[in-house]
Amino acid sequence: MNTFLSGVAVLLSTLALMCSGYAAYQVFTLQQTLNSTKTGTNIAPIPIPSTAPTETPTATTAPAPVTTPATTTASTFTPGQFVQPAFGNKAKVELLSVKRIKDPESGNRDVVNVQMRVRRVIDRVGGGDIISIGSTTARNPDTSETYKAVAYDRSTGSVSLFELRTNSSADAYVWLRVPEGVNNLDIFVPDTAAFQNVPISN
Repeated sequence: MNTFLSGVAVLLSTLALMCSGYAAYQVFTLQQTLNSTKTGTNIAPIPIPSTAPTETPTATTAPAPVTTPATTTASTFTPGQFVQPAFGNKAKVELLSVKRIKDPESGNRDVVNVQMRVRRVIDRVGGGDIISIGSTTARNPDTSETYKAVAYDRSTGSVSLFELRTNSSADAYVWLRVPEGVNNLDIFVPDTAAFQNVPISN
């Protein structure tokens, strides 16, 4: 009887030892699984490089400004800048413009159109007080070369003070033959004081 009980006790002890060993194995396996899961969640994912091409911003350059060459013109004068007496103090002659133009026949720019205004300033004038606009001449102030009118019909002709009322005026013009490259003139209107160093506009 005692031997039987001792055998049973040994058997139970063996079973208990086996169960505790199996339980310890299960606990160990579960611990390993948990550790693996925890390690996997702590690893940061490696970013996968994008295969889409990245656009690099292209610098837009503003177009260079287009510069147009400035037209070179000789300086012009202001109204009233060139006024001279004529026939003493009977009249005044004012230059309105002195402009280089193209000769309609030759096409050369060797003609200067001189426009002027003749004003009668006193009452007593004679019938012979006539300004011959077509006889106007000019001179190069640098070389003293003289220039004459293109033709008499390329001018107003003449202006009679007797036909003008007091303080009234008449406009006149004359074309002078002046070579290109001359930019200033001394202008001589008959019976009128000289106009000196008058600029030619282009």
